[in-house]
Amino acid sequence: MRNPTRRNRNIGTAKQGHGQQNKLVIPDGNKDFRIFYERLGTYEKQERVINGHTFLFVIEKNTASFRHACTVKDVERMLSYISPADYGSLKLIVLRQPKRKEAILSPVWGRLIYAYEFEDDFYPAVILEAADYNSKLKWSRKLDPDDQQELARLRRDGHNFTESKRNYTALLEADHVRSTQLYRTLLHEFGHYVHHLQVVKPFAEDQEKGEEIYLQLPKDEKEKFAHQYADKLRERLLLEKLIPFERQV
Repeated sequence: MRNPTRRNRNIGTAKQGHGQQNKLVIPDGNKDFRIFYERLGTYEKQERVINGHTFLFVIEKNTASFRHACTVKDVERMLSYISPADYGSLKLIVLRQPKRKEAILSPVWGRLIYAYEFEDDFYPAVILEAADYNSKLKWSRKLDPDDQQELARLRRDGHNFTESKRNYTALLEADHVRSTQLYRTLLHEFGHYVHHLQVVKPFAEDQEKGEEIYLQLPKDEKEKFAHQYADKLRERLLLEKLIPFERQV
């Protein structure tokens, strides 16, 4: 097993190019080397073989008004539409229950983690976060071009924003959150993973060097690749009428 104290702590952070609003810093604890999103509460596991590749779904139990917008079958179906060549060694799909402080200060739809510690081992993982349906989406009216594009994507996902003098605000609704996470976030995080595979692959004999080269890439370059990957795949699936589809239970 890898020593978690030697892990590159930039993996899965803004320096790696992840997310646009992941500014929350959660204490790592005195003796627990796991990062906050690795510290799961009660969870269940379900194994799925998709296109000959084994994925392990980890579903964390919800608390209070939080709910997972996507089901395991939802995600399983979307994964079947992704080329198996893009799976790499990605194994974990984590439906995570965020702590309330995380959800309030810096909510995110999902994360890609290249070395996620789970049950004393490390795996690449895509995380989809449960949403608090008693909360609201709130965006400042002072948006840079990237944020304006993201707001447009959220509206395309179905989120109904109302405008005030200072903010755009929308109630969280399960169907709209599901649309964002299933048809966009999941594909976007896979885009980051595919980009990572392409950059690191030539350094198979010196993985740490490959990781450092990837980390040094500009954040905008990583986000552009992930958006293009997700948009291209999403458009193809729409054209082939494979999405949207009814909630799979």
